[in-house]
Amino acid sequence: MSVEKVLEHLVGMQAQVPDSPYLGIWSRLAEFRPDDLSKLIERRSAVRLALMRSTIHLVTARDCLALRPVLQEVQSRSLYVGSPWGQNIEGMDVDALVAQGRALLEERPRTIGQLGKALGERWPDRDATSLGYAVRNLVPMVQVPPRGLWGANGVTACTTAEAWLGLPLDTHRDASKMIKRYLAAFGPASVRDVQAWSGLRGLQETVQALDFRTFRDPKGETLYDLPRGPRPDPDTAVPPRFLSDYDNALLAHADRTRIFDIEGRRSPPIGKPIFFVDGFVQGRWRIDRQKARATLKLTPFARSRKHDVAALTAEGSLLLAFVEPDAGRRDLRVAAGSR
Repeated sequence: MSVEKVLEHLVGMQAQVPDSPYLGIWSRLAEFRPDDLSKLIERRSAVRLALMRSTIHLVTARDCLALRPVLQEVQSRSLYVGSPWGQNIEGMDVDALVAQGRALLEERPRTIGQLGKALGERWPDRDATSLGYAVRNLVPMVQVPPRGLWGANGVTACTTAEAWLGLPLDTHRDASKMIKRYLAAFGPASVRDVQAWSGLRGLQETVQALDFRTFRDPKGETLYDLPRGPRPDPDTAVPPRFLSDYDNALLAHADRTRIFDIEGRRSPPIGKPIFFVDGFVQGRWRIDRQKARATLKLTPFARSRKHDVAALTAEGSLLLAFVEPDAGRRDLRVAAGSR
């Protein structure tokens, strides 16, 4: 696949941490180079904005225009129910706020803080931070480079999706097509899974009306999948993989026991880089850099078998070379307790 096709197959990639999509694509795509993705962002073929669960995702320009209207309900609920910002704009002329916010963002890219300060000049009796975040949820805002480029630093400055891409958003808000694409990437899945991934609610009737195959999981819950979706044999060998913070694999289902089964632990750590062994989360990883030396440290959740450690070491060496190509020395350490 091309990088664009990977992004669209996964229906975007979680991207709160700017480098996370690069590690996520590296773990999935052979011969991936960071510039392959950075160039898409620079050319405006891929953008970063709030989508599923009102969190920052990296998507293609096409998906930005198609998905943002479908997920507006999620952004609005996050503002009015999931945060204090909505309470602080109660009684305002929201249409006027949105229009002024658009004008300011299209005048030049601004951070949420800068946007709130500018809006506060017109509404001095309102909390400026709340004004900025209200526009963030009610107006499709994309983060502009250098934010999101590999190895680059930059403030989170935003403009409107329409201004950045030069195209209008789609007018359709039917979630059916998005649900089919989700299942193509993450099925079989329950309605709870679809809702946990997207942030949308009340999808039971929509899912049941579509032409899906159904299954029962061990708990008796109905799972849906595309009629010809890929369903590999359960004994298929799965190589070890290193994934970054908030990877799609962790956040695409409400039921995470399908990828996490460690006795005494309720769920995998969200927001931490993790590694998979045979398709299951088996531990955390981090890279420490001291001068010219880079060290990959693995912390398994349980004792590891020798052949698993050997496979992780081989994959970890490739990860170190990808993340720290200029390190004079690269080391890998596995925490005590593994065997």
